[in-house]
Amino acid sequence: MNAHEIDYQIFGEEMQFVEIELDPYETVIAEAGSFMMMDDGIELATIFGDGSHREQNAGLWGKVLSAGKRLITGESLFMTAFTHGGTGKKRVSFASPYPGRIIPLDLSEHAGRVICQKDAFLCAAKGVSVGIEFSRRLGRGFFGGEGFIMQKLEGDGMAFLHAGGTVVRKELALGETMRVDTGCLVGFTADVDYDIEMVKGIRNMFFGGEGLFYARLQGPGSVWVQSLPFSRLADRIVAASRQYGGKNKGEGSVLGGLGDMLDGDNW
Repeated sequence: MNAHEIDYQIFGEEMQFVEIELDPYETVIAEAGSFMMMDDGIELATIFGDGSHREQNAGLWGKVLSAGKRLITGESLFMTAFTHGGTGKKRVSFASPYPGRIIPLDLSEHAGRVICQKDAFLCAAKGVSVGIEFSRRLGRGFFGGEGFIMQKLEGDGMAFLHAGGTVVRKELALGETMRVDTGCLVGFTADVDYDIEMVKGIRNMFFGGEGLFYARLQGPGSVWVQSLPFSRLADRIVAASRQYGGKNKGEGSVLGGLGDMLDGDNW
């Protein structure tokens, strides 16, 4: 294997975290801000890019180009590497950024390549390449929810994604097609054909409340779908804050809005 071979365990239900077990000199890479805790003896280092073998063999300018591409996906130029430099086994944990599920992916079981939404990557064994996938289709680029660019995970090691709500994996046979809300699509294997379709019918388009487009995926391959995209969660929080004006005293009460009227701030 080119990637480090790591063991792991996922804890929790709604707010999960993954615990990575490292043997001596094994390393796991992660996005900044996902670290939760680690045993004594693990060394933290900020690296330029993802530290994969492909990137190391590309030379200085290759590393700059690879890291620069990460900026396009909205990620940092740098990643954090956690290396076990002692003896025995040590553990490091990474937490979910919002309620949902952590998806473990053994890339060697998916032909060494998985395409995912830009903010789905959580951490991976060192040696996994974290790059970008450009869409060559205008419809997918403009209306796919993720734009022209998605993340691309390549290698033969373990990688971990995070998605909102409940996550389901669908296996598509050759020629089998499914349609998914563009925001609910988490990722798919490289053989899946991904495109965008317009919702049929003027009434459905403007009054259906489901948007104008959905993602069309055709097998063979695996597709991961989330029930609660972060963008949808954020929209509902913003809408609720506007509706209630930051007050929730009457919510869930038999008094309803009367509870707010009787609040001392209104007198």
